[in-house]
Amino acid sequence: MPPSLIAAQCYSLLMTTVEILFSYATPPAETVTFALAAVRDVYGIRRLSFDRAARTLRVEYDASRLSAAAVANLIRQAGLQILPETIESPPPTSPQLPAERPQAA
Repeated sequence: MPPSLIAAQCYSLLMTTVEILFSYATPPAETVTFALAAVRDVYGIRRLSFDRAARTLRVEYDASRLSAAAVANLIRQAGLQILPETIESPPPTSPQLPAERPQAA
């Protein structure tokens, strides 16, 4: 097995993936957007996704590498003015199908 594949498998097995949702009041300027793109290169940051209509930024990160406070600091250092309230949760899992009900005889 190639070393890169082994490393990818080990990383995903040891990761504690968490999502945190940041709200912002003012849409990010172009310079902030570029700075946020650099945040994605930080080891432990998995994904950044904007919902411009809701004015939120969802960050998926490895909680075994970074804390929520460290992630918030990275976002602030990039220049995004985030609001104080944040929501931290595990990432959504695939939807589960409802259990089948036994049929009446």
